[in-house]
Amino acid sequence: MKKNIPLSENIEDYLETILALQTQNTVARSKDIAERLNVKRGSVTGMLKKLAARKLINYEPYGYVTLTPEGKKIAKKIEYRHSVLKDFLFRILEVDETRADETACRMEHAMDGQSFKKFVAFIATLDACPYRSQDTE
Repeated sequence: MKKNIPLSENIEDYLETILALQTQNTVARSKDIAERLNVKRGSVTGMLKKLAARKLINYEPYGYVTLTPEGKKIAKKIEYRHSVLKDFLFRILEVDETRADETACRMEHAMDGQSFKKFVAFIATLDACPYRSQDTE
């Protein structure tokens, strides 16, 4: 039986970054991961070993990095949470895009699944409101 160990914010950031690089370039390289996350390459190597041990990535030292199916599933979920939160901050609250992106990155890790589902439902309700886009002068 596989234990469902929660992922740290750091691990989630790595998975999300690897997904973005893999989408852009087919594979990720540790150099690109380090650059995107603004960390030292040695730190990336250590984390890649941990992610490979958890079977979330395919990794060989000095080789390319790709997500396993399980890693990709988790990364896509994180990416979705990020995009929903950023959209809400930017479109609904009119926070500037850079700040919305940075804030969404922090929020995506803190919100539990049940709260996030209710948040998505709340956004859908706002979007469906016929009075939301009308001027109230």
